[in-house]
Amino acid sequence: MDFPVARTIDHLPALGAAHASALIDRDGVLSFAALEAAVARMAGGLAALRLEPGARVATWLPKTRAACLMPLAAARAGLVHVPVNPALKRAQVAHILSDSGAAVLVTQAARTAALAPGDVPDGCRVLTEAPDGEPVAAGDGDPDALAAILYTSGSTGRPKGVMLSHANLWLGAVSVARYLKLTPDDRVLAVLPLSFDYGQNQLFSTWMAGGAVVPLDYLTARDVVKAVERFGVTTLAGVPPLWTQLLEAEWPAETAARLERLTNSGGALTPRMVRALRERFAAADLYAMYGLTEAFRSTYLDPALIDANPEAIGSAIPFAEVAVVRCDGSRADAGEPGELVHAGPLVAQGYWRDAERTAARFRPAPDWMDSGGMAVWSGDTVAVGADGLLRFVGRDDEMMKVAGNRISPTEVEEAVLAGGEVVEAVAVGLPDERQGQAITVVARALVEDAEAGVRARLRRELPSFQQPSHYVWVEGLPRNANGKLDRVAVRAIAEQAVRS
Repeated sequence: MDFPVARTIDHLPALGAAHASALIDRDGVLSFAALEAAVARMAGGLAALRLEPGARVATWLPKTRAACLMPLAAARAGLVHVPVNPALKRAQVAHILSDSGAAVLVTQAARTAALAPGDVPDGCRVLTEAPDGEPVAAGDGDPDALAAILYTSGSTGRPKGVMLSHANLWLGAVSVARYLKLTPDDRVLAVLPLSFDYGQNQLFSTWMAGGAVVPLDYLTARDVVKAVERFGVTTLAGVPPLWTQLLEAEWPAETAARLERLTNSGGALTPRMVRALRERFAAADLYAMYGLTEAFRSTYLDPALIDANPEAIGSAIPFAEVAVVRCDGSRADAGEPGELVHAGPLVAQGYWRDAERTAARFRPAPDWMDSGGMAVWSGDTVAVGADGLLRFVGRDDEMMKVAGNRISPTEVEEAVLAGGEVVEAVAVGLPDERQGQAITVVARALVEDAEAGVRARLRRELPSFQQPSHYVWVEGLPRNANGKLDRVAVRAIAEQAVRS
């Protein structure tokens, strides 16, 4: 498989025309030349801290200029960037800082006030201003070196860090820029969190194409509409819950017509949503995509095919090889369900300091796959049709996907149980048109009015996308013959309760 030579990610500012716009934010406009200068000075500020090569630099920020530049600046300083979702609460931030062994946390003063003693590991410096120092020029670093750790929820336990190399990020940017057909004339509205793999790629793929990024922290759909109009946005990436909000918003016809490209990730589009988006944004190409952080992105559906195949996830993106594999490791026939396996240079380096989970998910590709080497075994069941298009069948693990966020049931269950109001709890995701899935907790209470207490506490401890939508209270939870909780039976209880 042919793919371009990768470089370290901090070379991106050199790819755009010097005087062209690279970043448009509340502080003004950065040209590519100014982007290069700002990255060089931020890298100099990090270098002045005299950290060990490969030390982790965490950012817990909204979409500030520092948040946008740090992935490049940390790379140039020979460090590893760890973006933390700004929606996370202190306990979750503390876990990521501790697990990654962060040497520096770049955040805001108001956020440090939310942290408790012990949340920041010993030896981790907290900076409430972006580092600044003598400029550092881009060098000839190793593309296979670790560049970033992105934390994503696992099917059990706390979030795990996916290790991404410079080559992973560089080739992911080339791939997306290529199949989206991005150009220097494009302006991409970056509404997805920069801690999300595609959120970060919004920056990289746009700069790879020489286009401009407009970062936006939005509160309402109206904010997005205004930004599209104000900045002449051509490209918008979103997740299904955002599309639902945007379809409910009022769009002046001329504003809707500005959009040339809509890209979906973080959950499947329903056929009804595809039709609604095609009607509202008739001038825009609609790209449906499937991916997982461990390999960034696996498939996309050509916009020319989406009207006739709204349920398909398409075929492999550039530089990815995907296959449908039977349980015995052989290739599945057309129409036969099997596990989606992704091989090629976009495959991540594994999970940070977690050899056991790395060995379970990252395994050698089947001998008959062309790429060979290490592959990501997704745990997702898909099937390829006679038309060559892949279609999603189901998720083998118990992950929930709410508003584009992958959420561990265990993490929600631990939070529900932590306050002493509940003695047992199981969290499941049930279909929800607005969010993709709604978190439903089936639980046995320990105190009176347990639900009110749990809801009030979780509002303080968990981000909005991890808040359970429904509670189902039972006298006892079903168990199987081994004495373990029977999650299939629990799901049935939840489904029946929510329907009634």
